[in-house]
Amino acid sequence: MTKKINLFANLKSDFASGLVVFLVALPLCLGIALASGAPLFSGIISGVIGGIVVGYLSKSHLSVSGPAAGLTAIILTAITDFGAFDIFLTAVLIAGFIQLALGFIKAGSISNYFPTNVIEGMLAGIGIIIILKQLPHAFGYDADFEGDQSFVQSNGDNSFSSLFEVFNHVQLGAIIITVASLIILISWDKVPFLKRLKLVPGALIAVASGILINQFFISTGSDLAISKEHLVTLPVPTSFEELKGIIVTPNFSGFTNPKVWLVGLTIAIVASIETLLCIEASDRMDEQKRYTDTNVELKAQGIGNILSALLGGLPMTSVVVRTSANNAAGAKSKMSSIIHGVLLLISVLAIPVILNMIPLATLATILILVGYKLAKPATFKHFWEKGKYQFIPFIATLVAVVTTDLLKGVALGIVISIIFILKGNLKRAYSFKKEEYVDGDIIHIDLAQEVSFLNKAAIKSTLSEIPENSKVIINAQDTVYIAHDILDLIKEFKITRAVDENIKVKLKGFKKAYDLENSPEVNNHVTFEHYYDVAKRQMVKKEVVEDEVKN
Repeated sequence: MTKKINLFANLKSDFASGLVVFLVALPLCLGIALASGAPLFSGIISGVIGGIVVGYLSKSHLSVSGPAAGLTAIILTAITDFGAFDIFLTAVLIAGFIQLALGFIKAGSISNYFPTNVIEGMLAGIGIIIILKQLPHAFGYDADFEGDQSFVQSNGDNSFSSLFEVFNHVQLGAIIITVASLIILISWDKVPFLKRLKLVPGALIAVASGILINQFFISTGSDLAISKEHLVTLPVPTSFEELKGIIVTPNFSGFTNPKVWLVGLTIAIVASIETLLCIEASDRMDEQKRYTDTNVELKAQGIGNILSALLGGLPMTSVVVRTSANNAAGAKSKMSSIIHGVLLLISVLAIPVILNMIPLATLATILILVGYKLAKPATFKHFWEKGKYQFIPFIATLVAVVTTDLLKGVALGIVISIIFILKGNLKRAYSFKKEEYVDGDIIHIDLAQEVSFLNKAAIKSTLSEIPENSKVIINAQDTVYIAHDILDLIKEFKITRAVDENIKVKLKGFKKAYDLENSPEVNNHVTFEHYYDVAKRQMVKKEVVEDEVKN
C-alpha cells in the first residue's frame, strides 16, 4: 500500500525552495519559448502546468517539470515546417497520450539500467554547462537566450568562445550586481544568523538587491544602469481580452497529417528519456534516499503535456536545472514544485512589471552556484578514486554532454559502461592457474557463477593454449548457469584435442542436467587410479595427488 504524502509537512522549507525555483524557472521558461519560435507565454503555461499538475501527480519528491532546452530544436523545426503553432500543439497532444500509454505498459522501468557513474557524469556535465552559459550573463553579455544548453549557439559562438567574447561586452553595472548577489548567496549559507532565516531564501534577497541596485543606477542617471534588454522580459497584458488571446488551442485537423504524428512520437520519446534521466538524477540527489515510481512519472508527464497542449503550452519534461536548484534550496517534498508553479501563475498575472525589473545578472549568479554544486571537485575525486572503469564512463559522459547534448552524452556513457562490463565479465568468467609439480602441470580452471556465450572466446583461447601431456581440472561447483555453447566447447576439447595430445581432463561439479560430467562419450577414464599410477612412477607421495584430485 502506497504511503500517503503530507504535502504540508515541510511547508516552511518547501516554500523557500519553491520561491528559489520560481526565480530560476521564470527566465528559463521565457528563454526556451523564445528559442523555440513559440509565443513567450507558451513557456510560462508549460512551467505552471509542470509545477502544479505534474508536481501533484508525480511521486518524485524533488524533480521539477517545465519546458526543456533539449526540445527546442525539435519544436523550432516543427513549428517552421507546419507554419502554425496550433498545428504543432496537436503533436504535443499526441506526445502526451503516447507518454500516458508508456506509463501504463511500465516503460519507465528502463531507468533502472542507467549506470550511476553515467548519471553523475550527466549531472556534472549539466553543472559545467550552467556555469559556461551563465558567466556571460553575469558580466552583462546576453547574446544567448536563458536556458540554452547547446554547445554551438545560434549566433555562431560556442560555449567556450562566448567566454572570450564577453570581454568586448562587459557591463560594469552587471558585474557590481553579480558580485553583490554572490556575496549575499554565499553569506546566506555560511553566516549562522542568516542560516536561521530559512523562510527567506538568499536567492530572494539577492534578486531584491539586484533590482534595488539597478533602480538606484537608473534614478541617478548613472552609466552603470542596466538596460531593458538585460532584464527579465515578460509580456504585460493590458486587458483581460488581451490575456484571453494568449491561450491557443490545438488545431485538430493536424490529426490527419502523418508528419504531426511523427513529431508527436519524437517528442514523446525524447521527453520521456530526458524525464527518466532527471528522475534518476533527482533520486541520487535526495538525502533521504527516496525512490520514484518512474511509471507513475511517465503518466504524470503525459497528463501534463496533454493539458499543456490544450492550453497553448510547450511540451515539458522533468528538468535537471530546476530540479538541481530545488534540491540546492533545501526542498523536502514535491510541495516545492507545486509552489513554484503557483508563484509562476500568480506573478505573471499580478506583478509582471516588477518581474521585468529583475537583472539577468542576478539570476545568472544563482544558477552558477547551482552549477558548481553539480560539478564540484569532490565528485571528480570520488570517481577517480573508484578506478578507471568508473571514472572513464563518468568523464566521457560529462564531456559529451557539454559538447553535444544530454541524450548523446548519456548514450556514449552507457555504451562505454557496457563495454567495460563485458570486458570485466570476460575476465570474471573463470580463474586460470597453474601449479608446478614434479610430473608436470596440474591446471585448474574454476568457472564463475554464470558463464555465458560472451565468455566463449576467452575460454576457447585458454583451452587452446594448454600444453600437451597436461592434467586439467575444470571446476563448475560454484556455477549455476553454463551456456550450451560453453558446454559444447568443453565437450569437444575433452573428446578430441585432449585425447590426441594426451591431456588428462577432470570435470568437477558439472550438473547432471547438462549431461556432461558423467557422459560416457566424454569420459576418457581420467580417474583417481590414473593419477596415482603417474604419481607412483614419478615418486610423488600418494597423499599429495589425493589432495589435488579431491580439491
